[in-house]
Amino acid sequence: MALEYRSTEAFLKPDVVYGSKLVSKFINSLMKKGKKSLAEKTLYGALELVKKRLPDKGSLDVLETAVNNVKPLVEVRSRRIGGATYQVPIEVQRKRQLSLAFRWIIQAAKAKKGRPMAQRLADELADACKKQGAAYTKRENTHKMAEANKAFAHFTW
Repeated sequence: MALEYRSTEAFLKPDVVYGSKLVSKFINSLMKKGKKSLAEKTLYGALELVKKRLPDKGSLDVLETAVNNVKPLVEVRSRRIGGATYQVPIEVQRKRQLSLAFRWIIQAAKAKKGRPMAQRLADELADACKKQGAAYTKRENTHKMAEANKAFAHFTW
C-alpha cells in the first residue's frame, strides 16, 4: 500500500478573526516553540496597528499586498559543473514564494530592536506594502542576483 501525500493545505483551517488561510499560515510561520496564542496576539496586534496607520486600506489587504510585494519570482541556486560552481537562476514555486515572503518579513521585523514585536511587524508590513523596507530589499537583491547570472540559465535541468 503506497503512502498518500497530503499537503498541509488540506488540514489548515482559516484563522478565527479574519477567516483567512493566509493569516493562519503567517501565524504558523511566526510561531516559536508551539506558542500559537503568542504568535496570534503578535500578528493581530500588528494588524490593528497597521489599520490605525493606514486607515484607507483594510489590514487584511495590507497583509496580502505586503506578502505579494515580497514574494520572489526567481532565485539563484548553486550548481557544481566541471569543478566550477555557478549561481543558476531558477523560478520559485508558488509554495516556496509564500514561505520565503513570510520568512523575510519576520526576519526583517526581528532585526529591528527596541520595540515590541507587534510594532516592528506592523512597520515591516506597512513598508512592504509601500514597496520599501528590509524584506522588499531582500527580494530585489535576489532578483538582481538572478538577473546578473542569467548567462548560466542553460545549466537548469
